Amino acid sequence: MLAYTMRRLLQMIPLLFAASLVIYALLALQPGDPLDELRQNNPNLTSEQLSQLIHAYGLDQPIYIRYFKWLGRALQGDFGQSRTYAQPAAKYVFTERLPKTLALSGIALLLALIVAIPIGVLSAVRQYSLTDYSITFFSFVGFSTPVFFLGILLLFLFAIVLPETLHIPALPTGGVPNVLWADVKDGSVDFFSYIGQWAYYLVLPVMTLALIQMATWTRFMRASLLEVLTQDFIRTARSKGLAERRILYKHALRNSLIPIVTLVGLAIPNVLGGAIITETVFSYPGMGTGIFDSLTQKDYNVAMVSLAFLAVLTAFSTLFADLMYAIVDPRIRYD
Repeated sequence: MLAYTMRRLLQMIPLLFAASLVIYALLALQPGDPLDELRQNNPNLTSEQLSQLIHAYGLDQPIYIRYFKWLGRALQGDFGQSRTYAQPAAKYVFTERLPKTLALSGIALLLALIVAIPIGVLSAVRQYSLTDYSITFFSFVGFSTPVFFLGILLLFLFAIVLPETLHIPALPTGGVPNVLWADVKDGSVDFFSYIGQWAYYLVLPVMTLALIQMATWTRFMRASLLEVLTQDFIRTARSKGLAERRILYKHALRNSLIPIVTLVGLAIPNVLGGAIITETVFSYPGMGTGIFDSLTQKDYNVAMVSLAFLAVLTAFSTLFADLMYAIVDPRIRYD
C-alpha cells in the first residue's frame, strides 16, 4: 500500500498544477480587474496613476507570465497580499476563515454520519414496512430541498414561529459570538462558556448542512445494504445457522460501507466549498462567504488561495477514500 500511496502522491503533482492553472485563468478572464472599485471610488484618479497601479499589480502582462510568477511565489509560501483585508492572503484564509468552516462542516459531517448510517440500516432491514416508507419519504424530501430554502425555513421556525408560540428563546439568525480563543487563553472567558456560546450560534447552520447530507447518505446506505444482503456469501452465512444480527453487522454492514466511504471522502471538500450558501444565509464568516466576497470584490489572491486549497483537499480526500477501501473491504489490495 505504501508504493500505491507514493505513486498517487506523485500523480497529484501535475493534477494540482493543471487545477491551479485553470483556476488562475478563470479568475483572470473575469470581466473587470482588481482596480475597478478603485476607479469608481476615486474619480480624481489620473491616467498616469492608474497606469502605475496596473503595472504594480502586473495587469499589463500576459496571463501566463502572471501565473508563473504567482506559482513561483506560491511554491515559496507567498500567496500574495489581500487587497481588501491588508494582510497576507494565506494568513487571512487559514486563520480567519478556514477554522470557522472546519467547525461548522466538521460537526455537520459527523452528525450526519452518526444519524444517517443507523437510519439507512433500519430502512434496509425493514424493507417495504411503514418505517421504510417513512424514512424513504423524508429522505427524498431532504434530498430535493434546496439548501437556501431549508436554511430560511429553519430560521423562520426557530427564530420567529417557535419562540413566539412556545415562548422560548430564539436561536441566533446569523453571525458568530463575540468571543475568541484568545479570551479563553487570557482567562477572561471560561472554556465551557466559550464552547456554549459557539454551539448556540452553530445550531441552525449545522442543522441545515447535516439534514441535507443525512438525506443523501441514508438513501445510499439503504441501497447499498439491500444489494449486499442479496449476495451469495450472505445466503451462505445464513445456511450455516449464524445469527441474523451477526450476519448483518459483521458481514453485510462492513461490505455495504464502501459507497459511504466514497461519499464521505468526496464530501469533505464539497462541504467546505459548498458551505457558501449556508454561510451566506446565516451570515457566517467562514470560507464559503470568504470565497464569495473575494470574487465579488475581485480580491483574487484570497480567491486563489481558497480555491487552490479546495483542489488540494479534493485530491487528498480522493486518496483517503481509496485507502479506506482496503480497510473496509479486506478483498481490496493495492500491492
